[in-house]
Amino acid sequence: MPHIWIIEDNAAFRRGTERALTMKPHAHDVRAFMSCEDAIATLKSAALPDVILLDVGLPGMDGIEGIAHLKSRAPGASILILTVFEDDDKIFRAICAGASGYLLKSEPMAQVITAIDQAIVGGSPMNPRIATRVLAMFAKLAPAKKDYGLDEREQAVLKCMVAGMPRKQIAEATGLNPHTADYVTRSIYRKLHVNCATAAVSKAVAERLVEGR
Repeated sequence: MPHIWIIEDNAAFRRGTERALTMKPHAHDVRAFMSCEDAIATLKSAALPDVILLDVGLPGMDGIEGIAHLKSRAPGASILILTVFEDDDKIFRAICAGASGYLLKSEPMAQVITAIDQAIVGGSPMNPRIATRVLAMFAKLAPAKKDYGLDEREQAVLKCMVAGMPRKQIAEATGLNPHTADYVTRSIYRKLHVNCATAAVSKAVAERLVEGR
């Protein structure tokens, strides 16, 4: 059963989200915290989370600042921002810090659950309106098209990432075993100077690094 952590200071929203995530048939193992500090302290002794739902406006350490601390202690966790904030600065900072997705609290809970399932298999779920703005922001910042030295195999994997395929489907579509696909993905991150799938896809789209984009 996937381990899902919620970091949210609004007690009513936290309890409601926790209740929704523990209901069958999509039951998850859920732990809830009201601050990044509490979650970070728990990482020293608890099973590491698979997905972290993280608010931005938190007491003490804010969510965006907390991303780096959480990723350093739980590098395998996908961090999904779940917040009311949708201003460009917070979106951009969260993605650059390593968030795997960006959702709004206005989302139906069914969509949040679907986003968690996507993140577990390596996807980068994002509210469509936010995704459009992320691509626009990266496009504004993009320099002239560069040659990042991606080989044919890396190009194929990156194209699948841009198409929104999760990790397993990428491996199947490119004829790679999952371990090799993961290795190629890490190589893409290194060459593009990014640290998550969302940033890699945004850069690929903004700079038209794959055919047909």
